[in-house]
Amino acid sequence: MANTSRPVRRTALLASAAALLGLVGACGSESSTSTAPRPTQAPRTTTPDPGAATGAATTPAATAAPSDTAGSASASARTDGRCRTGELRAEVGRVDTGAGQRNFPIVLTNTSDRTCTVRGYPGAAFVDASGGQLGPDPVRAPSSPGTVTLAPGKSAWAGLSFSSPQISGARTATPAALLVTPPDEHDPIRVAWTAGEVPVGGDESSVKVTALEPGTGP
Repeated sequence: MANTSRPVRRTALLASAAALLGLVGACGSESSTSTAPRPTQAPRTTTPDPGAATGAATTPAATAAPSDTAGSASASARTDGRCRTGELRAEVGRVDTGAGQRNFPIVLTNTSDRTCTVRGYPGAAFVDASGGQLGPDPVRAPSSPGTVTLAPGKSAWAGLSFSSPQISGARTATPAALLVTPPDEHDPIRVAWTAGEVPVGGDESSVKVTALEPGTGP
């Protein structure tokens, strides 16, 4: 009788080996196709563009207020007619003696912020401490008056003259002040008088005044 146990055992071994190989292959295949969990991606944060933010917040530059200097220049350039008493300062300049005469410049200066004009003769009167007039009004010397335009700070002058009392023998008084009235005005400017005695009556007692002209004196 033939022995069949060995072939059967070999066949069983082969079958077992085949089954084992199949199992290993299956395990390897499952391992290679599995996918590990992917990490959760953090949400993207967008940083605003600094330039864009700046642009969005930008507002038009404020418009500068008009300069006061321009207004002052405009006011200084205009001419609004004659100078008023309140816009002028009066002074009596230094005496000039010669040929028996005493000559003084009466100076009017524009103290306002506008340009104005003077024309003709200023009024002049010597007064005592109580305001009483000493002597007659000055006589206007012959001349051809012209309009003098005074920008702010500019001056015009007129001559005040009389014969020296020591020579003329006229009656004299020592004034406390000279009242100077600008042309075409009614209110005078009081200027302290410090030049001594003046003629107020008698022979050769006339005081003369000239028309205004540009400047502060000869």
